[in-house]
Amino acid sequence: MHVQEWLDTVPAAAVYALVGLVIGLESLGIPLPGEIILVSAALLSSQHAGIDPVVLGACASVGAIVGDSIGYAIGRKGGRPLLAWLGNKFPKHFSEGHIATAERSFEKWGMWAVFFGRFVALLRIFAGPLAGVLRMPYWKFLIANVFGGILWAGGTTAVIYYVGIVAESWLKRFSWLGLVAAVLIGLTSMLVLKRKAKKVQSEQQETEPALAGD
Repeated sequence: MHVQEWLDTVPAAAVYALVGLVIGLESLGIPLPGEIILVSAALLSSQHAGIDPVVLGACASVGAIVGDSIGYAIGRKGGRPLLAWLGNKFPKHFSEGHIATAERSFEKWGMWAVFFGRFVALLRIFAGPLAGVLRMPYWKFLIANVFGGILWAGGTTAVIYYVGIVAESWLKRFSWLGLVAAVLIGLTSMLVLKRKAKKVQSEQQETEPALAGD
């Protein structure tokens, strides 16, 4: 069966539920490819008349907002030990360098780190739990969470949907090209943050021997 024919058999409700669930779990603090799922679903909605991009964007926004709020509550209750536990479970995502980079962002930007963090792959995972750990006032977190979640989820859905409409005839011949593009976008944003995290980690390693010598 051709990929496009198979995609046309996917129930719209299943797509909405999958997008909301994956993005919600990612926002909660579980490393999942939320951005890739959202981009792929938005492309699908541009080729599948049964999938409404408005409903898709709404489901993605709800998943992002609810997931981040749960992550905030968990982080506020778990505190620093939670970050240590996550570092043991997911060392590639919750390494000391990544956490240090995220903390510096929160210290510098406050609630704006939650808002803009929605657009950075790894920071999306940190935002909720770390805001709770750092005891950010919930009303500030909620405002940034709601506006950031809606702008990211709704904006991504709208942009990819209209790109899919414009390039529909081309995408039909290369059905998986959109997914490849989404992977590249996600990898690029992760590599940028990883580079910053490695820089912070190397600075910490250089500082520790100096402190030990004192």
